[in-house]
Amino acid sequence: MTPWTLRIAALALATSAGTAFAHGNVECKPHPKSEWRPHTELEKKLTEEGWKVRRMERTDTCYEVYAKTPDGKRVEAFFDPKTFERVEE
Repeated sequence: MTPWTLRIAALALATSAGTAFAHGNVECKPHPKSEWRPHTELEKKLTEEGWKVRRMERTDTCYEVYAKTPDGKRVEAFFDPKTFERVEE
């Protein structure tokens, strides 16, 4: 590959990755960390509902879940760590 081809390919990859996981500024209602339920409970709940959880992360106020929904759609979803309610943008 030529240097220009590599640059274009790298730019295309970076652009697509950035939009695939862009989520804006999603924030859950703040709760003290002592009130957060374990992320394993959320994973179990979602799995029982038919989700296929790939990865979970903790933000400052939410649980961030990368998964496939029961209908097969890939999502990056945010959940309140105390109530496990899904938080929309």
